[in-house]
Amino acid sequence: MKRMHWIASFAVLVMALVLAAAPLLEKPALAGPPTAAINIDNFSFTPTTITVKAGTQITWTNKDDIPHTVVAEDNSFKSKVLDTDEQFTMTASKPGTYTYYCSIHPKMTGKLVVE
Repeated sequence: MKRMHWIASFAVLVMALVLAAAPLLEKPALAGPPTAAINIDNFSFTPTTITVKAGTQITWTNKDDIPHTVVAEDNSFKSKVLDTDEQFTMTASKPGTYTYYCSIHPKMTGKLVVE
């Protein structure tokens, strides 16, 4: 009987140690890709020029009251027409300098530098 009590106590102790150590054994949550934000407001892209690392997700948000687009001069990325508060997100995968504009208002330009 004493042996059964000792085994049960040992099993409880082992379970308690396993449960206590479980948080230490969990893998840390993986962070998502780096992000950057560009606002479209008052017929301009803000910031006008942005520099990011390759792999960064860039999101343009139209804060203007009228539609806009985001189109790279080399056509490497192109949004649909964005109404107020709509967003366009792309991942900057290839290093380089990308000039972009609004196809509805071509005088609106911005520059994306990917390192």
